[in-house]
Amino acid sequence: MTLADLLDPARCGRLVVKIGSALLVENGAPRRSWLETLADDLAALREGGTQVIVVSSGAIALGAARLGLSGGGRANLAEAQGAASVGQVALAQLWAGVFEAHGIIAAQMLVTLGDLEDRRRYLNAAATIDMLLGKGAVPVVNENDSVATEEIRFGDNDRLAARVAQAAGADGVLLLSDVDGLYDRPPSEEGAKLVERVEGVTPEVIAMADGGSGSGLGSGGMLAKLQAARIAERAGIALGIADGRGDAPLARLRGSGRGTIFLPVRSDNARKAWLGGRIAPEGVLTVDDGCVKALGEGASLLAAGLTEVAGDFQRGALVSLHGPKGERLGQGLVEYSAEECRAIAGLRASEQEARLGYAPRAAVVHRDHMVRA
Repeated sequence: MTLADLLDPARCGRLVVKIGSALLVENGAPRRSWLETLADDLAALREGGTQVIVVSSGAIALGAARLGLSGGGRANLAEAQGAASVGQVALAQLWAGVFEAHGIIAAQMLVTLGDLEDRRRYLNAAATIDMLLGKGAVPVVNENDSVATEEIRFGDNDRLAARVAQAAGADGVLLLSDVDGLYDRPPSEEGAKLVERVEGVTPEVIAMADGGSGSGLGSGGMLAKLQAARIAERAGIALGIADGRGDAPLARLRGSGRGTIFLPVRSDNARKAWLGGRIAPEGVLTVDDGCVKALGEGASLLAAGLTEVAGDFQRGALVSLHGPKGERLGQGLVEYSAEECRAIAGLRASEQEARLGYAPRAAVVHRDHMVRA
């Protein structure tokens, strides 16, 4: 699969397109003429048979300009939330206007991290997206920054786009940005080369990322895009990064194919893909070498292999699983509270009941509620 294949309805029947703030907003004002050319592109995609979902940044940047806030509205949380409140109205009007010119209905969806971390709310969001697409509307999704706090935010729309793609059952995600893909080193360095194809986001690939948003408007950067690719790849979804700065960016991409495509390396079932894509663990469970081996063979995490517990969580919380050297092994839903985990760490099943005061459960994290990194 190539990057241009994301625009082929035979290869990608449902596509999430994410637009960064730097593309949509310039000096506090919307780049309307550019957006109209993108709307032309998206309308053409739809006419060809592709269902389109838009994840759009830009609310904070637009709102900050209208409120006269220096620093793009990101000086503190209160300013960001106030700017988002104003900017969300402007952003919705903007998208509604450019789509209306093509006879397309735009539907605004504002979500928080909790909407896609909680299984029931995630399924509700999925149903809403599916209904809108079935009726021919284009969902325009953005994080609800007007109410989200630092502790409960996605923090970037790259990862949000990947999670939306999971919920929507999309075939692909295209991140339009002010960069044209992943480079093997910071693109400002001499000899930097564009990486056109990635099969699996490995630690070596992560090491290539140049942190931060080049424009200063967004909250992402290449690392956030790689994290988005990791979320997508476990759900069997291809993710691409392409330069969106010029007019008609999708038409140009169709011709050039320039950018980076991240190919899916696995296709977890729907629930495991949701679990693996969750991004807000409440604690960390560290295990010994024997447990690392057992987990690698598909076993559940048992208390006997547990060596350290970090965080304060209750039963059913999402926890991250680490090996003895701090390496991340995966994540899952824990069967005990943090206090109970500490009480039974290192104990065999026959020893746990005396410590707990009740018969122990089958596992600390059962394999059915666990995904490998």
